[in-house]
Amino acid sequence: RVETHQEDLDALATKDPDFYKYLQENDAELLDFGGGDLAEVDQLSEDDKPKKKQKKSKKLQPESPEEEVQEEVVEEGTGQTEVTTAMVSQWKTAMAEQHSLRAMRRVVLAFRTAAYVNADEDKELRYSISSPDVYHQLLLLALDHVPAVLNHHVPVKESTTGKVRVATDSKKYRTLTPLLKSHSSAVIHLLENLSDAPTLNKTLNALIPLLPYLLPFKKILKSLVTSVVGIWSDTSTADTTRITAFLVIRRLAVVSDTSIRTALLKTAYQGLVKGSRVTNPHTLPAINLMKNSAAELWGIDPDVGYTTGFVYIRQLAVHLRSSITQPTKDSYKQIYNWQYIHSLDFWSRVISSHCSPTSNPSLKASSDSPLHPLLYPLVQITLGALRLIPTPTYYPLRFQLTRSLLRISRATTTYIPFASSLLEVFQSAEMMKPPKPSTLKSLDFTTVLRVPKPYLGTRAYQDGLGEQLVELVAEFFGIWAKHIAFPELMLPPVVHLKRWLKTVSSSTKSKMSNGLKAAPDKGKGNKNSRLTSSVTLLVQKLESNARWIEEKRR
Repeated sequence: RVETHQEDLDALATKDPDFYKYLQENDAELLDFGGGDLAEVDQLSEDDKPKKKQKKSKKLQPESPEEEVQEEVVEEGTGQTEVTTAMVSQWKTAMAEQHSLRAMRRVVLAFRTAAYVNADEDKELRYSISSPDVYHQLLLLALDHVPAVLNHHVPVKESTTGKVRVATDSKKYRTLTPLLKSHSSAVIHLLENLSDAPTLNKTLNALIPLLPYLLPFKKILKSLVTSVVGIWSDTSTADTTRITAFLVIRRLAVVSDTSIRTALLKTAYQGLVKGSRVTNPHTLPAINLMKNSAAELWGIDPDVGYTTGFVYIRQLAVHLRSSITQPTKDSYKQIYNWQYIHSLDFWSRVISSHCSPTSNPSLKASSDSPLHPLLYPLVQITLGALRLIPTPTYYPLRFQLTRSLLRISRATTTYIPFASSLLEVFQSAEMMKPPKPSTLKSLDFTTVLRVPKPYLGTRAYQDGLGEQLVELVAEFFGIWAKHIAFPELMLPPVVHLKRWLKTVSSSTKSKMSNGLKAAPDKGKGNKNSRLTSSVTLLVQKLESNARWIEEKRR
């Protein structure tokens, strides 16, 4: 089969020399394909055999002459050799005890059959597999022992900084290249067709030791990254499998060069955005795991992380500017969707992870991080998206973005003036007027961006808004609770909250414990004592902390 392919290439050189020259310049790997390199594997295996062991024990030989003849007869009779348990056991012994390249070659060819066992395309395969037990044994043998044999003959040297070196200019590596490509392609194809979580984990773990050998093959790496990122970003993937896929991605990011790392980060981000399209209580934990794990990749090479981050944050800014400067009936939809919100939240996690002196002791200040210049544009975009449509329908989205800003502010100790966007909600009709009675269940603010219409004006929505506002305002001031300027910082919001309390308090109430008088007009206010009590407690705590800071300042 290989000889036939080589004859076709030779004929092409004669019939169409221009196209053959084009292939030489742009796809030399295709022309280098051939059986010569595979044939050299047997010679390498013979060269590596210790002569003393050959005389002492014949059991360690990969195959006896009689078995080779029997295999050839089977091939001539049926066109394919049926893999048996005995053959798998014999290959395993040769690979484990002798590190036999000949046995590895046959395992790789048989594994290719196993990987393409359900493929529709008509591939000419040397072996055939009909037994499920043999299929399972062969899978384990190839995934466990092929990397070990490769590392024995072409060892990987790793420095303390994580850089790896493989002797790619050695004769062994050049000879093993066709086998390496064949095995890697089979593993990638297998990944794309597996659904069983344990087998997926096993296959992904088997890829990690192969990565240093695949660095020169950009096309194979591209297919590998696409497949692994697809598994990692699929919300239906089990968490253990998602973490294993991420370990493959992270290992490749560590051992690769700048060009591969850049392509890897772009593919990971695109996979994250694609995987976050559908957000509900079932998919949200998986999306958060993806965001947290992907954020770690941007710290492996901060310079590359800044370059890719700048490109994608600028893309978010372009979408927001287009929605503001060229408003149409549906222009806001390119901003107010889960993919855009998750993207902003993801970049807030990247900055808070790698610009925080607390989590990165090597940073004296957050501004020392190469990723710190991304902070200002990201905050501006988030604030702009937050106020794009200031209606009660999109208050849950406002709270989502506020939490992203809180994360940045807390990690980098950067003051972000977003308290006013929370205080605006207190002045809305949803918080000022008495709510309508309803039997609706509480609204889950973590999985909605737009409030369903039946919730507007109801007690369930008002209670939810009150809980979210009290929590977010408390978190905002909690960041600056020990700051020397806290009394001045809390004064305007506290005055605002006291006015709101005075307006919405029921006339049937007497004086409150903090000295605020009830609204004099009967019937005014939201008549929600639970809400007013929680806001009153918040005001008391803020004033108490302000007095403590003032005492320490004296």
